[in-house]
Amino acid sequence: MAAGFSVVNVLNGWLDALRAATTFTKPAANYVQLHTGDPGASGTSNVSAGSTDRAALSQSAASSGAIAITGTNPSWTNGGTSETITHISVWSASTSGTFLYSIQLGSSKTWADGDTLTLTSCSVSLSPAAA
Repeated sequence: MAAGFSVVNVLNGWLDALRAATTFTKPAANYVQLHTGDPGASGTSNVSAGSTDRAALSQSAASSGAIAITGTNPSWTNGGTSETITHISVWSASTSGTFLYSIQLGSSKTWADGDTLTLTSCSVSLSPAAA
């Protein structure tokens, strides 16, 4: 799977809601997890060994088909490894929860023991969009 929205957990629900078949239940919150490669269709592949914690993610209301980070930027401190972070996954809870989507970083980040990594931007958009 290339990075993107979870078909099972998000896209099917959105499409069913659009055809008025069901109501889509939004997650109560969003949390970000770090990955050293593509998280895969379930969001559980290539989880960072430096930090398995998920950090809270606040995002703006959608505008022009996109959302972005607001408030405190998510951050992690590496707890004992050197690795390269290439992707993030977004979940509905800090543990367990529902996998929502994954994103490949614009540039990979080498992350060593004791380093702090802060996610400073995370824009998500859907296209094409009719104006």
